[in-house]
Amino acid sequence: MFDVDTLAARWDLPLPGAGGARVRSGAGAVEQPAHDLARASLDACVKCTICETMCPVAAVTDLFPGPKFVGPQAERFRHGESVDRSVDYCSSCGTCTRVCPQGVKIAELNSQARTVMKQQQGAIPLRDRLITQTTLMGRVMTPVAPVANAALASKPVRTVVEKVVGIHRDAPMPTARTQSFHGWLRRRTPRATTLVPRGSRGPVVFFHGCAGGYFEVETSKQTVEVLEHVGYEVIVPPQGCCGLAAQSNSLYGQASAAVVRLARQLSAAGKELRIVTASGSCAGMLKHEAHDIMGVRDEDLADVSTRVVEVSEFFRELEEAGELPHDFRRIEARVAYHAPCQLKGQLMGLPALEIMDLVPGFHAVESGKACCGIAGTYGLKKEKYEVAQAVGRPLFDMVREVNDKLAVCDTETCRWQIEKSSGVRTVHPIAVLHAAYGLSRLVGVEEG
Repeated sequence: MFDVDTLAARWDLPLPGAGGARVRSGAGAVEQPAHDLARASLDACVKCTICETMCPVAAVTDLFPGPKFVGPQAERFRHGESVDRSVDYCSSCGTCTRVCPQGVKIAELNSQARTVMKQQQGAIPLRDRLITQTTLMGRVMTPVAPVANAALASKPVRTVVEKVVGIHRDAPMPTARTQSFHGWLRRRTPRATTLVPRGSRGPVVFFHGCAGGYFEVETSKQTVEVLEHVGYEVIVPPQGCCGLAAQSNSLYGQASAAVVRLARQLSAAGKELRIVTASGSCAGMLKHEAHDIMGVRDEDLADVSTRVVEVSEFFRELEEAGELPHDFRRIEARVAYHAPCQLKGQLMGLPALEIMDLVPGFHAVESGKACCGIAGTYGLKKEKYEVAQAVGRPLFDMVREVNDKLAVCDTETCRWQIEKSSGVRTVHPIAVLHAAYGLSRLVGVEEG
């Protein structure tokens, strides 16, 4: 089970006594099995520089000397102490770990080193704490959605926020909705007819994530409706934040507590049920970051991480088993599709591309670009906004060239980044499937 004393020793607020001293020194961030495992891999580095040539951040700015330099090279000199602040410009996209032929855990080392650096600098900045509070933002903004959206679209307001808080005035912000996903769930009337009798294939658990609960409500609704349409009963348990934003902002205590709590909630919905999510980044937190970066060891998390599956991957499994209905209507469209770093890091291939290719007339063009630049909350920060834009610019250009009305991407913040920076409406792949099954029209390429 998860060790509460370990959590306390890695908490993110000033604490008295020995535990607090370890937090302030940064030692708490490296006194964990995950760090030992990542550090054990560094001697496998042969300095081939593949990670350097593939890094999307190092390619656009001299502020980041590259993953090899701040990763395995600098790690040999750290011994629990920070030696180079440029590691803060690592976006944690995970490209370096993914392309390393030697299996060095470069991105994981960098994330842990950044946490040590921030703890040794003192308290985590207010901005970095605020941008982790997605659920709180959703609860506050939903009742006053029109006002919240007007404020976030106001240049004077955004300029003040940039100067006071440090969130760039042009960074993408979520759009507040007038109804939360759970609000819709309580009031909705399920469709009378489905392609396969609803519930005939048994139950699945739906994990919507914070953004899916308040900002990406349409994506969550469409996921539930498509799952029901092909014969599943969808169970939606009470659920909180996965802690990914906190983890990426070096708030390991907050993130650890959140992911353990979430694992309990998802596990309580059914011990052997598949957990389907339309939030690939949150799935990555359960499968990877919590274990391999923060070193969380918890029975429920270990169980849930083996059962959670991104929705496109789930439908690909059905297709491979010959169980996915092909009653698709024709949608004539050619659009850009970008696979986010989080999904690439889960080594699942491109399931969304495979599923969309089943729709008659629909052609999704894979972007071939490394990253959109947002990296969760990285591109929101005023000192990193221009770097993030430079990283994503080739993608934005490609998206506009393929179709200036619609693009497809799997994760929330990447969709917000692409839509804001390219001007092209960007949807989750489930929107294509939802339309193909005749449950809606695909706005941007179809009338009505």
